[in-house]
Amino acid sequence: MKVIFGLLKASHFGPTMAVTVISLLLATNLWWEGPAIVIAFGVFLGQLLVGWSNDLNDYPDDLKHNRTSKPLVSGEITERKLLTSIKVITPLAVVFNLFGPLGIKGGLLYLFGVGMGVAYNFYFKSTLLSPLPYALAFAALVSSIVVATNRTPPLWLIASGSLLGVAAHFANVLKDLKITLSGATLVIKAAIRPMISNR
Repeated sequence: MKVIFGLLKASHFGPTMAVTVISLLLATNLWWEGPAIVIAFGVFLGQLLVGWSNDLNDYPDDLKHNRTSKPLVSGEITERKLLTSIKVITPLAVVFNLFGPLGIKGGLLYLFGVGMGVAYNFYFKSTLLSPLPYALAFAALVSSIVVATNRTPPLWLIASGSLLGVAAHFANVLKDLKITLSGATLVIKAAIRPMISNR
């Protein structure tokens, strides 16, 4: 049970569920509930990959800054378990999205978005282009569900998805900044405590 909770935390469970619910609501408006639930589950699997790859890539820095809120740092899960989970979920995410209600076109579009999320984790995060993967990923998410119904996504929906993605990016940046500042504060306190005790 500890490992399961650790994996859920490593997936960035709040944002993962928010994206899943958005996909469910949109899919319910275009399909009936059955396919909508399958679509949302496929989206959930893709978001697990994005969240897990983020924590895996951030682990050395999280460990350096003693970010004990991260499950890899706190010991709730190990790198090996997280990497194994990624290897297990990846083919499932591909199958559910390509051969489920989204179909090949919608599935490929959504998986492109997942790829953008992973690319952000490993490359774009530390660049000036960091908002771009978020914008493309969220635009791909909403578009994939519409494309799967053989309709053309309206520009306002694509734009709304992109803006939501950029907003999510900056919310994530602010959260990471808060965590970094908290870690830095702990390090500073640990450093000056001996100095104070020696007075």
